Parts: sequence; structure tokens; C-alpha cells
Amino acid sequence: MVTFHYRAKKDTQNVIDGQIEADNEQDAVEKINALGLLPIKLEKKEENKTQPPKEISKIKPGRIKHRQITLFSRQMASLLKSGVPILRALSIIAEQADKASLNFMLNDIHDIVEDGGTFSSALEKYPKVFPSLYISIVHAGENSGSLPEALMRISDYREKQHALMARLRMAMVYPSLMAFVGLGTVIFMLSYVVPKLAEMFIRTGQELPMPTRILIDISTFLQDWWLWILIACVFLGMVISRSLKTESGKLSFGRFQLKLPIYGEFILKSEISRFARTLEILIRNGITILKALDVSIPVLKNEVLKNALKTSYEQLERGSPLGESLKDVKVFPLFMTNLLIVGEETGSLDEALSEVASSYERDTDEVSRILANLMEPLIILFMGLIVGFIVMAMLLPIFEINM
Repeated sequence: MVTFHYRAKKDTQNVIDGQIEADNEQDAVEKINALGLLPIKLEKKEENKTQPPKEISKIKPGRIKHRQITLFSRQMASLLKSGVPILRALSIIAEQADKASLNFMLNDIHDIVEDGGTFSSALEKYPKVFPSLYISIVHAGENSGSLPEALMRISDYREKQHALMARLRMAMVYPSLMAFVGLGTVIFMLSYVVPKLAEMFIRTGQELPMPTRILIDISTFLQDWWLWILIACVFLGMVISRSLKTESGKLSFGRFQLKLPIYGEFILKSEISRFARTLEILIRNGITILKALDVSIPVLKNEVLKNALKTSYEQLERGSPLGESLKDVKVFPLFMTNLLIVGEETGSLDEALSEVASSYERDTDEVSRILANLMEPLIILFMGLIVGFIVMAMLLPIFEINM
């Protein structure tokens, strides 16, 4: 038998130090759990031997990527589920971290927990890395004694959200590339090709057709005023950017987004799917509906939907059901609100939210494919018309000469 020193939590507030005899670390963890304690530190007792000072990276934490935190969450869940104490789990993951910034952060979290702080309170020190959603789920997992399951749910949620955003970005890559190439082609023709041909036509002294004169005037205007046009575009961009930081500007832009054909439907469904999935995972982890709704609102980006949820939150505080309060604001689809009403009546709100999220995630994928398939021919048609007009305007004088 070996004697182990341990530090364990009796509840969220009380930390206990003690020692226990066991055959190995796994046996010690099982005995500590049998006492109703959650082990956070476990060390083998060694006589006349002092621990060397722990080396911690002195590099300040930099940018930590989304996938690194997702991987960290899954690794923590696996280690804790295997019975590894939380401090040992943090040390293991910190040692294998390939980024100095991640290593620094995990070592800092390790020290906070070692000093008696909770895991969730340690995460609060890094709000840019761990959003309120993440911290709320971890806190609920600590209180319910199901931290590994909570971390696993967070990992699954983050992976699904990342995969969804990746699919949306990929759907827009090809149309964006086509628009960029087409715009570059038009600028090249107007700034280089048209002026050369215009000089040739002017030297002939012939009467130019109307399309050719319009094209030459556009080319001349762009050549003479390109700097002022650039300054005006930058100024307009700054004005729009500043207005979007105000509440009225955000609200106006949100309304504009939702009223756009096809794209407005895409925005609505993607926002609803993100909101429903977030609310579902919070409720499944035992967080109250008011707290879950408060944490879920910042996940949305559209200000109209945010304001609608804030109104729903106020109605919830007065005792109204979630489904009815969302139905009253008349922003969300009836399919969603009716499904939530039924879920509340049957006591399965989390399952109703899961169904809503899954349904709108499928719809979002479908709408994104429709948008991508529509944008490609529309961009080709638009650029084709512009280039066709330029070519026609340049060829008309040549045809007239031959006639």
C-alpha cells in the first residue's frame, strides 16, 4: 500500500486536504470518490524529498484558435471520465500543447484550481477564449457532478457550429472568386483597353455611335476622378461602419437583412438554428430557462432577433411560457414557436429545441446551396452583360468604317 496526499472538493465552496492509502493512483481516486469527494490533486507521499519548483511558461497568452479549445474540451472530458484528477488532466494537456499561448493559459488555470478555485472561475479569467456559454455549462457540470459529460457536450456543440460555418464559407468561395475576377477584368478594360481604342477612333475623326461615346465618357471619368471615387468609397465605408455600431444602425441593418429575398430567409434560419442549439445544450446541463436564455441571446448577430428575445425574456420573468412569449413577438416562424409550446406542455423542451435546431440546420444547408447555385449564373450574367457592352461599344465604330 502507498500513501497519497490529496486535495478534493466536498462541494463548490469547500476544499479538503488529506491522505489515503491505496495500491495505485486509480485505486486512490476510487476511494476518494467513495467518500463523496471530487479529487482535484493527488500526489504520492515521498519521504525527505522536496518537489522541484514547477516551470511555467513566461510567454503571455496570444491568440488561441477555436479548434484548439474544442480539442482541449474533448481531451479534458476523456481524462476526467477515466478518473484522472482535474489538476493532473490540466497538466497532461498543457505538456502536449503545441502552442506556447495555450500552454501558458492551461498552466495558469491549473494554478487557480490548485489554490482552491473552481474550474469555471478559472476559465472566467479568459473571456475571449471561453465565452459565457462555455463557462455556464462548465459551472452547471461542476454543480451537478457531471463535468466530463458537460465538456463532451460543449465539444460536440462547437464542432457542429464550426462545421456549419465552414460549409457556409465554402459555398461562397467560388461566387466571390468569380465576382473578383470579373470586376478586375472590367477595371482593366476601362482603364487600359478602352483609352487605347478611344485614341484611335478620335484620330479617324468619324462620328462615334452613342454606346461608344458613353463608354469613352465612363472611362475618362474613372481616369480623371479615380482618387476622389476611392476617397468617397472609404468615407462611405467609415460612415456605414460607424452607424452599424449604434443601436439604431444595427436594428435598421437587421431589418434590411431579413427583408432580402432568399438571403433574408437564410439569415433567419441560420440564427434560429444557432439559438435553438445553444439553448438546448444549456437546458440539458441543468441551467434554468431564464439564465439559459440570457446566455443564448449574445450568440445571435441579428439585432431584430436579439430584441425579440429580450422581449421574450421580460415576459418569461413575468411567468409566461417560452413558446408563447416567442410567438407574441411575431418574428419567429410558427413551426418553431408551436413546437416549443408542445415541448413545454409535455416537459420535453430540450428535445423540442433539438428538433428545431436540426430542422433549421438542414434548411440552412439547403438555402446556402440555393444561394451558391443562384449567385454563380447571376454573376456570370451580370459580368457578361458588362463585358458584352464594352466589346459591342468598341466594335461598332469598326463596323461603321467597313460599311
